[in-house]
Amino acid sequence: MFPATSRYFGIEIAKMEKTDGPAVAYLRRRFLPIGPPAAIIAEHVVTEGDRLDNITARYLGDPEQFWRVCDANNAMRPDELTEEIGRRLRIVLPLGG
Repeated sequence: MFPATSRYFGIEIAKMEKTDGPAVAYLRRRFLPIGPPAAIIAEHVVTEGDRLDNITARYLGDPEQFWRVCDANNAMRPDELTEEIGRRLRIVLPLGG
C-alpha cells in the first residue's frame, strides 16, 4: 500500500469492527526504531533558517525522507530538530542503503 520509501511501509493495516456501520481500516502504531537504523553518513549543524526538508534533500536527495532524520535523532516532532541553532543532526543511510 505504501512505497518502500514511506515511513509507513511495512506497517500492518488493521480493522476496527463497528456495530453501527462499516469497519474502519487503520494503520497500527509506528514506533521509532531503537538506535540508529543504519550507518551515520553525515552530521549537520543547524543554522538559522534551516528546514528539515531542505536538509534531507541535500544529504539524501529527497525532501520527503525527512522522517529518516527524525528517526535517527529520536524526534517525534520534525520541527524540533531545527529549533535550536547549533544542534547537530545525525544523517543516516536508509535501511539497505
